[in-house]
Amino acid sequence: VQLQASGGGLVQPGGSLTLSCQASGRTFSRDHMAWFRQAPEKEREFVAAISWDGSIYYVDSVKGRFTISKDNAKNTGYLQMNSLKPEDTAVYYCALRQTISSIIRISSGQYDYWGQGTLVTVSS
Repeated sequence: VQLQASGGGLVQPGGSLTLSCQASGRTFSRDHMAWFRQAPEKEREFVAAISWDGSIYYVDSVKGRFTISKDNAKNTGYLQMNSLKPEDTAVYYCALRQTISSIIRISSGQYDYWGQGTLVTVSS
């Protein structure tokens, strides 16, 4: 299984970016997909996740600004990020979790497959 994250870049505060996560080697329609991020000298933190039944959960700091989605037909997940702030600057990782449960987990250790990360820099 390979996850390819893309879409990062440099954006001004208040701007928008959409990250993509392309999965290969696995059909992820029955998986949970999540986005995590890691800022310099900080721990990796949970950002958002979507379960196989469409349930969604966001960390409080991105609620109302970020939108997670996935297109099972394309085996691709997305993170639409609006109203970006400097504190959103980080390397963003997508991850998949194989589970029959619909309960979303926010611990990185619960996820089975990881992408390589894409850097998002929010700066003027």
